[in-house]
Amino acid sequence: MFNRICFALIFTLTVCNFAASQEKYRIYIGTYTGKDSKGIYQCELNMKDGSLSSATLAVETGNPSFVAFAPKKKYLYAVNEQEATVSAFSIDGRSGKLTFLNSQPSQGGAPCHLTVDPTGQCVLVANYVGGSCLCLPIGSDGRLGKSTSFQQHVGKRKHGHSIHVDKANRFALCCDLGLDKIMIYGFDANKGSLTPHGSFDTPAGCGPRHFAWDRDGKTAYINGETNLTIIACDYDAQQGVLTQKQVLSTLPKGVRRKGGSTAETVVHPSGKFVYVSNRDPYNSIAVFSVDPKTRELTTVGHQASGIKTPRNFAIDPTGKYMLVANQSGGNVIVFRIDQLTGQLIPLPSSVKVASPVCVRFMEIK
Repeated sequence: MFNRICFALIFTLTVCNFAASQEKYRIYIGTYTGKDSKGIYQCELNMKDGSLSSATLAVETGNPSFVAFAPKKKYLYAVNEQEATVSAFSIDGRSGKLTFLNSQPSQGGAPCHLTVDPTGQCVLVANYVGGSCLCLPIGSDGRLGKSTSFQQHVGKRKHGHSIHVDKANRFALCCDLGLDKIMIYGFDANKGSLTPHGSFDTPAGCGPRHFAWDRDGKTAYINGETNLTIIACDYDAQQGVLTQKQVLSTLPKGVRRKGGSTAETVVHPSGKFVYVSNRDPYNSIAVFSVDPKTRELTTVGHQASGIKTPRNFAIDPTGKYMLVANQSGGNVIVFRIDQLTGQLIPLPSSVKVASPVCVRFMEIK
């Protein structure tokens, strides 16, 4: 217990020191566009009290449901889900405004997730309709080149839902919700290539959606959209192999499931906690603690205050605050994170944004 308290104190002091140097973060919010939303929005998070400024339109673009930064955060990339394209934008460091650079076809229907590899050479994209993934090279000016690699999943119900690159940048792992599989590809950032390497079978009916790496990249936490679970897996980075070690429900004990689905998985910057969002009708964030030796999970609790159809959510780099995108609630809300327990404490601050899906933090220099 003493060691645990000391670790939490040291981590909290580190957080406070970092926060003192970074008083605010710029927040980019991807949305589904329509009558009340026009594209990607931005606001600011005050690190002193967790308050949010009003949101303004950073750039007008169609259905930018998920967004991702290039490593140096000079560029931002977005899937245009209903348009079946992927777009590149330059970032004005002072104003936060985004300028459209170009777009490329996603080569599949409803691109719903993307990531930029750690070297900043490629954008990797998952297509929901038809179940596929592809690699788009990034030019020196931030623009996207034509696809250098495309992989079509095979099966009756294929739905690519997210794509993730491992810490060594050697393998890309694509969750296919319909196939109950994680498709694993050898990845070469220099060539922009994806090469079939194998797959990992999740439990039948799981519907793997998103996952998050632990800090050391040796453990992956996968959320099962269809059966509301989280799966902890060991990861062999040399072989590119996942091995299942634990499956837990994301619902409170004793709750009988009636519909619903999970959406996002996030690991706390300290590595001590893992969070998963449960959508309608449960509308909550499930909180898990991580065993420091085995990396297995223990359910800590659930937070539902102010949450309505939570899609993506994100934790600021210091680990102090969590921002949750309430898709049907039409806002982004803030929780303070208890550094000892991982529990989420509701704050009164929120920002109105129509149909928010994705939240990303950027340092303000």
